[in-house]
Amino acid sequence: MAYNIVYKKSVQRDLKKLPKAVAGRILDDIEDELARNADTYPILKGPFAGLRRYRSGDYRVIYAIVEGDVLILRVGHRKEVYKKAP
Repeated sequence: MAYNIVYKKSVQRDLKKLPKAVAGRILDDIEDELARNADTYPILKGPFAGLRRYRSGDYRVIYAIVEGDVLILRVGHRKEVYKKAP
C-alpha cells in the first residue's frame, strides 16, 4: 500500500538544525521508504505510545499512520528526538 506523506510544520524547524546533506538524505529516505512500507516499522512505547519510528543512521523520524497518510511529527538525532512529546 502506498501512503501519502504529510509533514507537521515543526518538522521544517527540525530539519533546519541538521546539516544539509543529512537533511536531504532523511527526506529522500522518508519519501522512498515510508511511502511504501510505513506500517512495517516499530511501534513506540511510553510517552510516544502508538507512534512509530524510522531509523536513518543516527537520526530518527517519529511518525503516525492516519487514514492512509503518514504524518511526520519529529526528525532529530537519536539522543534528542525522544526528549519531548510531539
